[in-house]
Amino acid sequence: MLVVAASVVVAVGAVTGMINALDDERGANTARPDATGATLLVPMPDTPSISAPAKASGSASATPKKTVAPSPTKTGKERPAAVSPRLYRHPESQVLDWVRDHPDDPRTEVIASRIADQPAAVWFADFTPSTITSRVRAVTSGAAAQGRVPVVVPYAIPDRDCGGASEGGAGDFDAYDGWIDNFAAGLGSREVVVILEPDSIAQADCLSDAQRADRFGALARAGRVLKAADPKARVYYDAGHSDWNPAAQQAALLKQAGAASADSSDGIFSNVSNFHATSAEIAYDRQVLDALGGPAGLGAVIDTSRNGNGAPADGQWCDPAGRKIGQAPTLDTGEARIDGYLWVKLPGESDGCKGAAGTFTASYAYDLAR
Repeated sequence: MLVVAASVVVAVGAVTGMINALDDERGANTARPDATGATLLVPMPDTPSISAPAKASGSASATPKKTVAPSPTKTGKERPAAVSPRLYRHPESQVLDWVRDHPDDPRTEVIASRIADQPAAVWFADFTPSTITSRVRAVTSGAAAQGRVPVVVPYAIPDRDCGGASEGGAGDFDAYDGWIDNFAAGLGSREVVVILEPDSIAQADCLSDAQRADRFGALARAGRVLKAADPKARVYYDAGHSDWNPAAQQAALLKQAGAASADSSDGIFSNVSNFHATSAEIAYDRQVLDALGGPAGLGAVIDTSRNGNGAPADGQWCDPAGRKIGQAPTLDTGEARIDGYLWVKLPGESDGCKGAAGTFTASYAYDLAR
């Protein structure tokens, strides 16, 4: 499930490092951090804040509490992971703001080199049809100017998060279709990775049969529209994660949503805003792809932003202790059918327990990075 903070500028849920492109009342196009752990293109009140998706097996929601910043220790022996030469790092995010504002903090070097320097997804979690094209274009054109590949996250499906903490999105599917049309118009003509609607398929069991059919029809259409607008766009569909739905069950749902069609899909994504080990996600994603069928070229991308130590044994998903950042973002994994490791949720942006949901918490980021 996605977690939303009413006063934050980011999207939550399966998601963030992400960047949420949100709009303010003046329709400005400047980018800034969103409560989802994504970087917004303009903050807006009551926007969702992304936090780790809860699996259907009922991990309890944690209560936010104060934490004391740890006494940092020097970690000069370890070198930060190399930064991908292909993926785009948006120049505005909550972690970058914190680094700029705290040049003398003893944690800054670790947070800057291991988190802030890495490329992360940009989330678009608000429903603002009139400005979405220009805000998407601001991200894709910025990436094009550097010859890099942006990762964008459309997150406005009706009944988002089944009315949970990240509720919101378009009021109905006609409105959503129009929003997707406008989103697609901002993609441009270069390569872009689209993480289409986190949790929209894995979490669809809260919907009636009719509502689910409407949602899956809208997702299939969205993929076709996005790929028609930009033939170089790579669109990935929600596969949940390795400890959620069984692979065959998830593949059956994905097929209904158009994920097996080359006209709408390049494959699946998993582990968004969660903690499961990369090896577990690789095995699971391959099982889903095998069950899904479709073109041989379908692949998977995995959110590795906080899975360095794997998922906690007790199933906690809200800022669980002992987690670490995972493999650096890259589109060159060396693994068959695995198209990329991405940071969809930005490390340090809270799920709602070590800070307000979707906001950057330096102590949490430092614990993840050191």
